[in-house]
Amino acid sequence: MGNNLKHLKIFAFTHRKLDVVKIGLLHIEPIDQAARLKRVKEQFDLDEIMFLSTCNRVEFTMVSRSNISIERFISALYSDLPQVDVAYLSMNVEQYIGEPAVEHSLSVASSIESMIVGEREIITQVRNAFELSNTNGLTGDFLRLLIRKVIETAKKVYTQTSIATKPVSVVSLAYHKLKELNIPLDSRILIIGSGSTNSNMCKFLKKHGFSNFIVFNRTVENAENLAGDLNASFYPLSELPHYKKGFDVILTCTAANHNVVSLETYESLLNGDEGLKTLIDIAIPQDISPEIIRKHKVHYLSIDLLQKISNDNLKVRANEVDCVKEIVNEALEDFIRVVEERNVELVMRDVPRQVKAIKETAIDEVFKRDMEELDPEAREVLDKVLGYVEKKYISGPMKLAKEIILKNAAN
Repeated sequence: MGNNLKHLKIFAFTHRKLDVVKIGLLHIEPIDQAARLKRVKEQFDLDEIMFLSTCNRVEFTMVSRSNISIERFISALYSDLPQVDVAYLSMNVEQYIGEPAVEHSLSVASSIESMIVGEREIITQVRNAFELSNTNGLTGDFLRLLIRKVIETAKKVYTQTSIATKPVSVVSLAYHKLKELNIPLDSRILIIGSGSTNSNMCKFLKKHGFSNFIVFNRTVENAENLAGDLNASFYPLSELPHYKKGFDVILTCTAANHNVVSLETYESLLNGDEGLKTLIDIAIPQDISPEIIRKHKVHYLSIDLLQKISNDNLKVRANEVDCVKEIVNEALEDFIRVVEERNVELVMRDVPRQVKAIKETAIDEVFKRDMEELDPEAREVLDKVLGYVEKKYISGPMKLAKEIILKNAAN
């Protein structure tokens, strides 16, 4: 592992330079990773390699004594990728070597490199990426030490700063608003629209305990698919004005260019119910008629309101970035010391075995005849003396040698 720090290399393909479509070209299914990565590991003579893939980044973290051509690397790993894509990706890769690579890894897991700063999912994604690569026999001692420090640092960031305390996604903001309003978990929630935003929102609400959903959608097949995920009933959107079973919350997000929930439809849905309702409208343009807001007492959460809260929370997170960078810099310095100490351990790990071998040779060969003439009591005392000398000879000089090597490394 000696000098492995300068052998650490990262190829990063991220949202900074690439859109999600281009990044998606580099995704490898978990079931295929072992065979494909082992092949490039052998081809490029890599000591270790770890593969990280998220929605907004694909990264290869490697330990190698050789220079690696990014274009050859991509071509070898993605043999079916057109050359025009290989060239484009090669031009837009971010490369890190040595200490900058360590700093990058620490920053990624601490979320300050994420598209949305403060998103906690990245720490789990990094951990899972390492575990899969490790299980596949692709990593070794150096990446084990690195990822241990990376995870330790990310946990410190999330506990000692406010980088992740303020929600910023529309989904999480809407959920937190429902919590603030003390909306019961058994509330009847009418879902209008089954697109990706509403689907994500509903699955998030279900994950956090909400369970009473009714789905309406223009395409019945899509309504049925979402309802299946939620264990909910479903109806075509045309049935919305005729629904008489009551509701507590409306969550709507369609692509319609008009108000899907008109005043007349809303009052029909109320069916005489005068209780306070909660309306979440995350459509652009809005699905809920402004007349409803003017005429009825409701908790109304619009996409504009949620976006404003999101922007405010992003500013709070941005103010925490400097604190995170301080933690990252401390972790970087600590990791450099860890690597230096580990290098010394590996260099000197053979010393105890050699000392033990010298002692055994002396007893069994050089002084064999003298040893045979000793009585059992004298032999026992001599064994104790030799054991004591062996232990002290190993610990004292090794400690001194370690201090000298680390001092020289620091200079």
